[in-house]
Amino acid sequence: MSANTLSAYQADLRLLARWAADRRGAALVDLTRADLLEYLAHLSREGRKARTAARVLSSLRQFYRLAMREGWVTSDPTVQIDSPKLGRPLPKTLSEGEVETLLAAPDTSTPEGFRDRAMLEVLYASGLRVSELVSLQPEQVSLAQGLVRVIGKGGKERLVPLGDEAVQWLRDFIAGPRGELLHQRPCDALFPTRRAEAMTRQAFWHRIKRHALAAGIDKHLSPHTLRHAFATHLINHGANLRVVQMLLGHSDLSTTQIYTYVARERLKDLHARHHPRG
Repeated sequence: MSANTLSAYQADLRLLARWAADRRGAALVDLTRADLLEYLAHLSREGRKARTAARVLSSLRQFYRLAMREGWVTSDPTVQIDSPKLGRPLPKTLSEGEVETLLAAPDTSTPEGFRDRAMLEVLYASGLRVSELVSLQPEQVSLAQGLVRVIGKGGKERLVPLGDEAVQWLRDFIAGPRGELLHQRPCDALFPTRRAEAMTRQAFWHRIKRHALAAGIDKHLSPHTLRHAFATHLINHGANLRVVQMLLGHSDLSTTQIYTYVARERLKDLHARHHPRG
């Protein structure tokens, strides 16, 4: 599993352990099915969504399977707990006009602003995950070919083309502002900070939110918003679903198919607004 998945599982288990200690004075290995159901109900009362509860339950199942293998417990309390029923949520995305506004938001007169603009351009041009973007190294990018070599989930490698606009911003960033940020210090990251370190995905996410606020975009954004926009806009313009799957690095086509629903909602909206009998 990826480091991000492991981190999420650890956080879920720590929260449950704290709740169990406060409410029951018990350890994780002492909890019963009834205790776990009460905890899930507690999350629901706190306003957590069904998807969050499903993720927490997945973390607990992994833990109690390990506990069974290691002999810490004699039975798995998660066996008879059903996963919450999940709908099909459409990815939060931006219109093409909103993306253009967001891309133009960073102040490119500063090295940080120029770096952010280059990162946003690459993100929207390639559909990378934010974690893939911040971990990019210069040797993974071929400006001459307009390609970026990405190491995705599970260590899977894929080649993703960049558009001319993204290539130009990247070329200009490497030629000037990147050196201003580094001041001749070595750094493996393509997009370094002033400390000559790779930016964390959390730090870049905060910068995206700041630029969105400056651009007057008041939609709820997620770290994957530009990735969703990349896929949705490609499909809106007629891209083949299998090609979008390859570009996103999805192992299963069903994961990519959600974007056809986004495109369908856009068609329904256009029909409703412009058709005489819409």
